Amino acid sequence: MVKKLKQMADKKAAASRLLDSALAAQVKDSAQQIWLAGMGAFSRAQAEGTKVFEALVKDGAALQKKTQSDVEEKVGAVAGKMTSMASDVQAKAGQHWDKLESIFEERTAKALSRLGVPSAKDVAALTAKLDELSAKVAKLSKAPAAKAAATKTATAKSAGSNGTAKPAAKRAAARKTA
Repeated sequence: MVKKLKQMADKKAAASRLLDSALAAQVKDSAQQIWLAGMGAFSRAQAEGTKVFEALVKDGAALQKKTQSDVEEKVGAVAGKMTSMASDVQAKAGQHWDKLESIFEERTAKALSRLGVPSAKDVAALTAKLDELSAKVAKLSKAPAAKAAATKTATAKSAGSNGTAKPAAKRAAARKTA
């Protein structure tokens, strides 16, 4: 029985060696194929490398243009929103400024009124009255001046016969024109 067990163990060992050598041959063949595939890929990359590189550059340029246009579009949209927000803020600030200005004017007018300072309306009314009175005074002063001029010329004509009144008439006429 020991002989039989020994023979069986020898058979198993021989089969195991055979199996190991077959597995090693398969691994060796696979490694050889991988090496040859790498060499083929390297050869093809050398031959077609410039074509692939140019294609990659072309794809990169197209992607850059697309990205840039997308960014410009979004920046434009954001700028539009910011502009509208700024105009809204400006309008609101303008309203508040106008309100503040009217309050300031109102309070200033009240303070000036308490101090007895005339307002712009009061000054305008006084100016209109002054213009009206000046016109009336001018109208009234023109009528006596015309009468006085007529009497002066009449006296000058009557005095003109003796020759002494001529320089006085000339002086009166000069004053009138001045």
